[in-house]
Amino acid sequence: MPFLPSHRRSGRRAPVPPVSGPSHTAARPGRRPRAARLALAATGTLAAATGGAYAAGWGPFASGATPSDPAATAQARAFLADWAAGRMKEAGSRTTSPRQAESTLRNFTAGLEIREPALTAATATTAQAGTVTVPFTAKMPVTGLGTWTYTSKLPLRRGQDGTWKVDWTLSLVHPKLNSTDKFRLERGSTGTVEATDRRGAPLSGSTYPSLGPVVAQLGRAAGGGPRGAIRLVDRVSGESKGTEATFGTAPARAGDGPVRTTIDPAWQAAAEKALAARSRGKNAALVALRAGTGEILAVANSPSSGFNRAVSGTYAPGSTWKIVTSSALLLKNAVTPGTVVDCPKYLTVGKQFHNMELAEHRGATFAKDFTESCNTAFISLRDRLGDRELGDVAKKYFGVGHDWNIGIPSFDGAAPAPRDQTDKAAAMIGQGKVLGNPLTMASVTATAVSGTFRRPTLLPGTRGTTATTTPLPKDVVDRLRTLMRATVTDGTAKGLADLPGDVGAKTGTAEVSEQAPNNGWVAAHRDGVAVAAVVEGGLSGSASAVPLVHDVLAAVPAGRS
Repeated sequence: MPFLPSHRRSGRRAPVPPVSGPSHTAARPGRRPRAARLALAATGTLAAATGGAYAAGWGPFASGATPSDPAATAQARAFLADWAAGRMKEAGSRTTSPRQAESTLRNFTAGLEIREPALTAATATTAQAGTVTVPFTAKMPVTGLGTWTYTSKLPLRRGQDGTWKVDWTLSLVHPKLNSTDKFRLERGSTGTVEATDRRGAPLSGSTYPSLGPVVAQLGRAAGGGPRGAIRLVDRVSGESKGTEATFGTAPARAGDGPVRTTIDPAWQAAAEKALAARSRGKNAALVALRAGTGEILAVANSPSSGFNRAVSGTYAPGSTWKIVTSSALLLKNAVTPGTVVDCPKYLTVGKQFHNMELAEHRGATFAKDFTESCNTAFISLRDRLGDRELGDVAKKYFGVGHDWNIGIPSFDGAAPAPRDQTDKAAAMIGQGKVLGNPLTMASVTATAVSGTFRRPTLLPGTRGTTATTTPLPKDVVDRLRTLMRATVTDGTAKGLADLPGDVGAKTGTAEVSEQAPNNGWVAAHRDGVAVAAVVEGGLSGSASAVPLVHDVLAAVPAGRS
């Protein structure tokens, strides 16, 4: 279920660390300077005026910040959040030159074919004359090539009306961008690389549309595939002045054998067919993998061309993340399935959270809270976990946040430590700074029902940098399997109940933004295979993602793993 703050719904954001500014020198012991008193008095007004701060993922700031810095830093984070989400007009409005900023950001991002950038702010610094600088790291995924990473800085200054604005300059987009130089994307020729499924049969985009981009990405691992570079060039002559990033390797050598993958033709065909029938023009993605080995059996996207959201998307996983939250609670015996955990309509933790369609289950057990996906019940248990404990469990037991190296570029999940109690409450239900994709949640499900994290892989023999993980205790695994089975028989995943086999699942409905409808999620398992799917704008997991996964499981015979 989504969390729905009463004043604004949250948008998807790349995780950003808390920011604190330097402290000013005190005027006299025990007495604040007049400017500081005025700034502190305005804090309540600022919080009301920027009510989306919590929802957008900026949150409160460290106690060491000066009275003016939090407002400046919040504006910087809002600018980065708008830019990352493609809201160029809104980002421009936060600068001193709105039209120029909007145009430049749009041309920079579109011209270099950048999709879903991740912009992470660092600690702010205050310079003379009260100006503020917020450094940030930019991770720019260039379609079909890879990620361009660099650092830059946002300068901010306060206007005469007292509000902070990003002091617009071309160099804040990238330090080398200026009035005479710009960037140009150049794509190189690609080598011809053949790929096969796990049995050696050829794979192609014509047979399996979703695998067209995947095969191209696999070619890079075999020494071929897409290549390219981002050049710094003169705006007038086009003369190259340097190379900022390169992607890919030399074309594949003639005579190289085909790349054998872990793809299973039955699972891949079922996923392609289900997406074609159920996505209805919406962006959607699905991953299936073997719980006992981590081998990826299917990767499917709708639309099938372009961005591989199934393994590289960055989404709030919503209530499917309650698998991890439940694991953390069960690991320390904070609850049992029979523990009574009330499920009210609303719960306020810095802001108001509530359940899907304002549902409530008074006197519910924890098992009921899980099967009905009660947000308020899970949030009420936040004090039973340490502030870093949820993220630590995700990393230690589920491998989330490590570099998996599946054989193609992937985003392997993120569960950073919360900045405050509101952020912690959101993380309990898979919102806030928690991020994943179908690959992440299929792996989480596989770990939950098998007890052991196995690094997902699409190419046998690849090695990741995943640190050693710890197996889940058997009693925790047994309880998770029971909870997920009950979600199918008696809860929000009843749409899977008619399928043969021991099917378990967890649905999710994730907030995106105030303007956009919710994303629908489901993470399921049967006979040693874990499947996870997301439907953008699907409204709820039960309504959109469950029918999609139902079609896949119905098409593949029970017992085939």
